[in-house]
Amino acid sequence: MGTTRKRIPEEYWQAIADCNSAYDDTFFYGVETTGIFCRPSCKSRVPKKENVRILKNAHIALQENFRPCKRCKPDRLKMPAEEWIGQIMEWIDVHYAETLTLQTLADVLHGSPYHLQRLFKRVIGMSPTEYIQHVRMKQAMQLLEATDRPIAHIGLAVGLGNTPYFTTFFKKKAGYTPFEYRKKKRKEQVNQDERKEKTH
Repeated sequence: MGTTRKRIPEEYWQAIADCNSAYDDTFFYGVETTGIFCRPSCKSRVPKKENVRILKNAHIALQENFRPCKRCKPDRLKMPAEEWIGQIMEWIDVHYAETLTLQTLADVLHGSPYHLQRLFKRVIGMSPTEYIQHVRMKQAMQLLEATDRPIAHIGLAVGLGNTPYFTTFFKKKAGYTPFEYRKKKRKEQVNQDERKEKTH
């Protein structure tokens, strides 16, 4: 086995916590929550100990489906920009309801905020913030159409807990307030159902 699931040796954990470059040739560590692996000297935010796995080398890390960190480039492995941005989008798709900043994304996915912003815009054609808004909007529309949950609850569920702000944000993007959008969609559904009835 190339990975260690058991207790991390205190010496190794201290090396990770201290970003100790003296251990860079001794081991790598993978973070299970992000699927990224790093050198002990990586300057990224120190992960939670329970999410860390010790890896003997970069080859084993890749076999275990960990991806190389963009910041510390373990074993000088490069990751294509598109793949990294794809990881960021996947992470946003899951965590859109949380408070997300450029710094949060950079910390979690091991890169600098400036590099992330520039690369994201080049690859996707919109900024990370715009993409977060896009995901929140899509989720809000689905919830308004599929559920009877109060508007305030839906705003909270998509990461926009301030109801007046959520209403303004939604109207700016959709051209309707959340209430108007739900009413419109319900009416469309009724009309569609009536048309189906007539054809049967």
